[in-house]
Amino acid sequence: MGPITLFDKSFLQSLSVDESVWFDHFFYPVICPLFYVETLADLEKAVRQDRSPEQEVGIIAQKTPEMSGGPSVYHSQLSLANLMGHKVPMDGRIVVAGGKPVRAEGKTGIVYENSPEAEAFSRWQKGEFLQIERRFAKAWREALNSLDLLTVAAGMKAMGIDLKTCKSLTEAKQMADSFVNDRDKPLDRMKLTCIILNVPREYEHPILEQWQAYGYPALCDYAPYAAYVLSVELFFQIALGAQLIAAKRPSNRIDVAYLFYLPFCYGFRLIR
Repeated sequence: MGPITLFDKSFLQSLSVDESVWFDHFFYPVICPLFYVETLADLEKAVRQDRSPEQEVGIIAQKTPEMSGGPSVYHSQLSLANLMGHKVPMDGRIVVAGGKPVRAEGKTGIVYENSPEAEAFSRWQKGEFLQIERRFAKAWREALNSLDLLTVAAGMKAMGIDLKTCKSLTEAKQMADSFVNDRDKPLDRMKLTCIILNVPREYEHPILEQWQAYGYPALCDYAPYAAYVLSVELFFQIALGAQLIAAKRPSNRIDVAYLFYLPFCYGFRLIR
């Protein structure tokens, strides 16, 4: 088994079928939820003239790693669990959901069933596409395009973020990191965190109570993974406001979102 490696859809599309087999053999791929979202969304997206959307998705499914690796839990779920006080490992391990404890012959272990996404990919390799998946494809494509980057950029500028206050991507990262490291105005800080991370409203009060019980530590100490996701999101929005990242290219949003999964791997293969 090789190093744990994150990849995006464009990287897999750049490989031949034979090369994808070698990738699966020599690496331990992290199958990111965003990869499923991008691929499934292709069912409702214009593709090459000589291929149907079903053929395009089928080709990607044929190249998807099968021998090793595994799907990671969605970053929003992990962030919420982390804010609720649950530990999220950030040492290069893939966080997998759905494990069931078992015991046999005096030994214990955990069995993981195939995720719905993995089962869907198995069907897609055979050219089987369910109507419910087509509806998800349309919804996910709309969700990918729902964030108005121009509006986000304008909002950050209204808060004083521009080329004068932030002159480089390094400064943008420093500003984002300072938010998760500082401890002043803890209640306002946590409320803004919940807004940015889209935490369901019913969880906000329990999170605040849990945080208060620990004495309002810095977010990076209390919930390291949620703090990491927040810093990436803030970095992206600050960079948009400072015009360091183009607001007219929607794919930039997806590219940055893959960074949420870097703590679960040792390398990232990206083609753009």
